[in-house]
Amino acid sequence: MSCPSTQSGEQIEPLRYLSRVEAEAIEKELLEDYKFGRQQLIEIWGHASAMAVTKVFPLPSLPRKQPTVLVVCGPDQNGAIGLVCARHLRVFEYEPTIFYPKRSPNSLYRDFTTQCEKMDIPFLSYLPTEVQLINDAYNVVIDAILGADAEPGEVKEPYTSILATLKQIRIPIVSLDVPSGWDVETGNSEGISPDVLISLAAPKQCATRFLGRHHFLAGRFLPYDVQKKFELNLPEYPGTECVVSL
Repeated sequence: MSCPSTQSGEQIEPLRYLSRVEAEAIEKELLEDYKFGRQQLIEIWGHASAMAVTKVFPLPSLPRKQPTVLVVCGPDQNGAIGLVCARHLRVFEYEPTIFYPKRSPNSLYRDFTTQCEKMDIPFLSYLPTEVQLINDAYNVVIDAILGADAEPGEVKEPYTSILATLKQIRIPIVSLDVPSGWDVETGNSEGISPDVLISLAAPKQCATRFLGRHHFLAGRFLPYDVQKKFELNLPEYPGTECVVSL
């Protein structure tokens, strides 16, 4: 199949879907060569994720009177991105609630937690196993549990039980970067099935197996030389947007 072309006849190269090694290499280059801070990257990705959520679920469209959102955060970087996403959603006048069952000892992640607490975002002490309670209380669930760092075969409690619960809910799920329970490259039929996938910086190979309604690329900040080196062939973002639909 030939590549699409622009009006001038130039061929557009297909979007690159990253392996685990490639994603790690890009992040390493951003941190070491371009001197991005990890907190800076998490902030960029969390803000862009919140923007993507508002694209699919604008406040007037939510089915419930209260604009409630449940953000489920894991212990590592994906969970920290979820914390930032929740904070920005609060600024955008949504009503996020966070479930963060194993808080990281990392001081950077603790700072993100403090920011959420200072903004009066509630934290759940447990996730209801009665699925109907979740369906009735929230408009959408944001999956910021495992992300690209996790190995699906190594998922342990409490996350196995959390994923089992999320597989049963009827309200939409938004996954950040990699749906929890999926392998970053091959995907996983045993993982959750989100309605929305928000790929961060560049999509991962598992995104080719995503069958949900909306796939976004979020985080418009990659230096051009990084894009060129890794042959990412990112799509054009409209105007000054930091989110683009794929």
